[in-house]
Amino acid sequence: MTKFIVILLSAVFINNYVLSRFLGICPFLGVSKKLDSATGMSLAVIFVMLMATAATWPIQKFLLDPNGLGYLQTIVFILVIAALVQLVEIVLKRYIPSLHKSLGVYLPLITTNCAVLGVTILNIDAGYSFAEAMVNSLGSGLGFFLAMVMFSGVRSTIEGSDIPESFKGLPVTLTAAAITSLSFLGFSGVIENLFPM
Repeated sequence: MTKFIVILLSAVFINNYVLSRFLGICPFLGVSKKLDSATGMSLAVIFVMLMATAATWPIQKFLLDPNGLGYLQTIVFILVIAALVQLVEIVLKRYIPSLHKSLGVYLPLITTNCAVLGVTILNIDAGYSFAEAMVNSLGSGLGFFLAMVMFSGVRSTIEGSDIPESFKGLPVTLTAAAITSLSFLGFSGVIENLFPM
């Protein structure tokens, strides 16, 4: 049980895919202007990460590895993720059209979101069992959610601030993203000390 807690908390705080590994930067910068869009995108990413892990881990362990087809991992995983994103898009368009419209082009971009692909591949590379891989995916999704919501708050504060003209737009956004990512450095080593294994 302790191992699952360490994996979960490490994925959320220490190995945050956006702020520590710099995966998933496109939606992080593109959808974080409004809290509702950031929340909707994050929930969609959490769902896709969990479903992608649930589908790709067995494919890797029971199909690709036994047949010596490990070199097809990236292609197969991308196809699985693309199918899951299409499923999410269909459901959102049907049942939550306002969220579908606010996410716009960024929803199909979950297919190319390297954080989702990174989670599925790094779960295999880390040698996680199925349960550990699912916990890591949940933690990674929650970490993505935390980063998006935090940065959405930072961006809303920035918009109300008096910023020099030359610093407006992308420069202040990237600076704020860098400062936000620095805030997660303080968690390094804390989780391991709280839950020794």
